[in-house]
Amino acid sequence: MTMSPPPPTSAPETVAPLFQGRIIHLTQERVRLPNGHEAELEIVHHPGGAAIVALDTDGRVCLLRQYRYATGGWLWELPAGKIDNREPPLDTARRELAEEAGREAAAWQELGFMHSSPGILTEVVYLYLARNLTPTAIGHEHEEVIEVHWLPLGEALTWCRDGRISDAKTLIGLFRAQAVLA
Repeated sequence: MTMSPPPPTSAPETVAPLFQGRIIHLTQERVRLPNGHEAELEIVHHPGGAAIVALDTDGRVCLLRQYRYATGGWLWELPAGKIDNREPPLDTARRELAEEAGREAAAWQELGFMHSSPGILTEVVYLYLARNLTPTAIGHEHEEVIEVHWLPLGEALTWCRDGRISDAKTLIGLFRAQAVLA
């Protein structure tokens, strides 16, 4: 399983900056597509992130019940976060597991990566399975509203199938972990 997404096939012909924020920036880009057609695209540039399927010795997975204003309420998610200062994705995963779930892991396994919304967003989320967990201090940020829960992996997968879990990185991470563990 490769952990690096392929590079873009060509550079944009023109780039017009539209917005520069703390985390993302938005550009309008004129590009030539593989079929020769030219298109004007609005692209949201994001540094990427990492998500962790943390599995304890009892076969329970860490799920966060997290308030997400953009979705209008609470979501069930894996511990995850954005890549800071171009750090390696595994470093992001280690940091986020400690900050959000209060755990460190001695064993890490790559589960590949996913594209969040490839029509408009450059974000790539790297997925990991973390095992051999030990407690550490939680470090939630002020803008995070998080409850930490531990559920049997089978129950979490049921929640994926019945719609209680709707977050894409969580769905993909849990199903990939199930495949690796089978």
